[in-house]
Amino acid sequence: MKSVLAGLACFAGMISGILAYMFIYARQKNIIHHSFSVRKDGLSDKELSVFFISDIHRRRIDGQLMSRVKSFGKIDIIIIGGDLAEGGVPLSRIDRNVKQLSQLAPLFFIWGNNDREVGELEIRSIIEKHGGIILENSDAIIESHPHWGICGTDDPSSGNVDIDAALKNADSYDYLIVATHTPSLFRKVEKVCKPELMVAGHMHGGQIRFGRFALHPLGQFNEVDGKAKLISNGYGTSLVPLRFGAAPESHVITIKY
Repeated sequence: MKSVLAGLACFAGMISGILAYMFIYARQKNIIHHSFSVRKDGLSDKELSVFFISDIHRRRIDGQLMSRVKSFGKIDIIIIGGDLAEGGVPLSRIDRNVKQLSQLAPLFFIWGNNDREVGELEIRSIIEKHGGIILENSDAIIESHPHWGICGTDDPSSGNVDIDAALKNADSYDYLIVATHTPSLFRKVEKVCKPELMVAGHMHGGQIRFGRFALHPLGQFNEVDGKAKLISNGYGTSLVPLRFGAAPESHVITIKY
């Protein structure tokens, strides 16, 4: 009997240890740096620096993360790639998160599939309070780099995605960034235009994966001939506050043009 109890205690301790590891692993503050070049005749060499963070969900954006972002140098724009929050997240936390990010650079936000769970009007109010721009099937110029535009779509969960509306002014810009919460929209975007950068999140890299086995593939960054696509593992977690094999991440993207 003692050996059985000892075995059960050992097993319980092992499970507790694994869960503790997954909990701590999910709270890493990783920032991945990507860099690529775009060339067009007639423009001097410049750099556009983008901080992209998606799927924050219940996490807090703190000073430590912001200090790490600043260590990469000047950031020109912030993109929140959807799922800033989810049902049950206090509005005060969402407000603090947006405030922290907006103090770094001009902020652009696109809807994720969970954001409206805390109230669409509340999210709109918080973004606007801190001077952010909501891109929902719309575009905006990047003021500090006026050759660049940024387009964003609503999330498919809203039933309101309009790719044509989001890209209607794409030809007005020399260079273009397109932000969607879900990467499944990339193909639809590419039927209309070929942006220099497309960014998305949503899939969390599978969040909990064992080797190749997971609900979704790992995030990735790919660049070919000056056109790049980023799918992020995301910063937070959904359903359970655990990760394994798919580290949380945010991104600094340096574009030379």
